Amino acid sequence: MEAWILITVCAAFFQNIRTALQKYLKGRLSTGGATYVRFIFGFPFALVYIVFLVKGSGYTLPTVNVEFTAYVIIGGLAQIIATALLVALFSLKNFAVGTTYSKTETVQAAIFGLVLLGDALSTAAVIAITISFVGIILISASGAHLTAKEVLLGWTGKPALYGLLSGGFFGVSAVAYRAGALALSGEDAFISAAMTLVCVLGFQTVVMTVYLVFFEKGQLQAVMKAWKVAIWVGVTGMAGSVGWFTAMAMQNAAYVRAVGQIELVFTFIISYFYFKEKTNKVEAAGILLIVFGILIFVLK
Repeated sequence: MEAWILITVCAAFFQNIRTALQKYLKGRLSTGGATYVRFIFGFPFALVYIVFLVKGSGYTLPTVNVEFTAYVIIGGLAQIIATALLVALFSLKNFAVGTTYSKTETVQAAIFGLVLLGDALSTAAVIAITISFVGIILISASGAHLTAKEVLLGWTGKPALYGLLSGGFFGVSAVAYRAGALALSGEDAFISAAMTLVCVLGFQTVVMTVYLVFFEKGQLQAVMKAWKVAIWVGVTGMAGSVGWFTAMAMQNAAYVRAVGQIELVFTFIISYFYFKEKTNKVEAAGILLIVFGILIFVLK
């Protein structure tokens, strides 16, 4: 198994834990506050990680340049906008359709990667991404009790537009993070990814701090009061981000996001064995397709 695949699987696992912790905090914080936790508490741990690489493992900090800075800003803003669009979907009448369309992130990342970085896809990768994508759509539509007709005919409405834009901005952020890491002079993917992560988290922390101060007064204090849980969001979020950034520094962003869909498999395993929730036949078929798509990446 290639290293980037194992790193991606670990990243998806930690992201699954981080998401569960953020959902817990959502009952105590606003959406903006729960999102902010990921940045403000993840940033210090990212700094510790890069210091460890430099002081403990002998890596040399790569030289930051204008191209790298541009990609950090583009990727950081794109991720914030994508998250905001995804949250906005929940205020719309038929948000389930939009959420389903947001799952096009992997496909859009493949297109952006090809156009911006020349990251071409192999035939096996196209087949794997297509199979996993169908699995994701099945899970999304089934969980929201959507019919195939509703999904196909709903693409002209506002929810679908929000969903497609959200998936697009997530795709842009993934490609921008890969481009940023590649723009550095670092001799290794680990240190290049670490530098990219630190700069992105620092930038997003500043942007979200300004947003909360002006638009969600009181949330900064609420976030700090929830530090006992929030600090674990920071730890798991940073661990997941290290994995995502490192894998994308090694491999095509679309490949990484496709394998990263294993997060949905983790979610269903937890819901089945821990929460004793039943999985219907359509969802089970979706899970099997995602796993099959990932196996193609592992075995190709």
